Amino acid sequence: MLEKLELLLYLAKERHFGRAAEAAGITQPTLSSAVKSLEDQLGVLIVVRGARFQGFTPEGERILDWARRLVSDARTMRQEVQALRQGLTGVARIAVVPTALPFVVELTGPISQAHAEVRFQVMSMTSDQIAKGLDNLEVEVGITYLNEVSQARYATVPLYQERYALLVAPESPLAGRSSISWAEAARQPLCLLTPDMQHRRLVERHLREAGADVAPRIESNSLIVLHTHVRSGQFASIIPARFAQSMDERGLMKAIPITEPAVSYSIGLVASPREPHPPIVTALIEQARKLSQRDGWFDLPNDPR
Repeated sequence: MLEKLELLLYLAKERHFGRAAEAAGITQPTLSSAVKSLEDQLGVLIVVRGARFQGFTPEGERILDWARRLVSDARTMRQEVQALRQGLTGVARIAVVPTALPFVVELTGPISQAHAEVRFQVMSMTSDQIAKGLDNLEVEVGITYLNEVSQARYATVPLYQERYALLVAPESPLAGRSSISWAEAARQPLCLLTPDMQHRRLVERHLREAGADVAPRIESNSLIVLHTHVRSGQFASIIPARFAQSMDERGLMKAIPITEPAVSYSIGLVASPREPHPPIVTALIEQARKLSQRDGWFDLPNDPR
């Protein structure tokens, strides 16, 4: 039954029989047969029948919840037994909001150094994609914005506070400023992340609170694109202050703290609330806790707090 439940997770992810079968490495008739067999075993319909996939029945949604639990527990058991025999091994998939990507090495570096057989896959995702990835067992941990919902649904470890700065080229008339207001920042020719990004939604909220209409000249889901446009001297951007510093060690740009008002949001590690966690996840959580206990973790010099 466990194999059939794993196939059900592929269907939940892809929402399409053909794509789910391809992702699982089987034929579509084999997948359909597995779902039908599971329905016969449990005596309920799992999938709404139609010419194409239309969703799960209420019973199917409940079975899907159990599938996630049982598959997760089985994977954890196998990894724990393997760790007892061989030490920490395997692959950990980490989903990260774009603004936190430069800091993932603080988690992965020490673990890689201590455990040569551990590998990591680091993927840039939106906060919504990270939540779905955790729920569908597609990633082991996420690094994302912490809020009431995430802290209620997941095991969380706060890492650092994200604060904002206006990024400009050195030749900008604003480059000599020690701080700037949101209203002033809004008057610049802005390039911002796309609206599906949590960072963009937060920035947009504060710009509107400052009485500004948000109409960026450039939008992209890549911070590298924003960075290069600012370097051209034609644009400015609002990005996390620490990210700006990490991307510009040679001083090619100027990050001006936005302090009127100064706002910050907690970035942290999120993982399944179910325990015990797989050994690799436990190692990531322990490393995250070490980082969160550091004094001045990711604070900026002259941080205006």
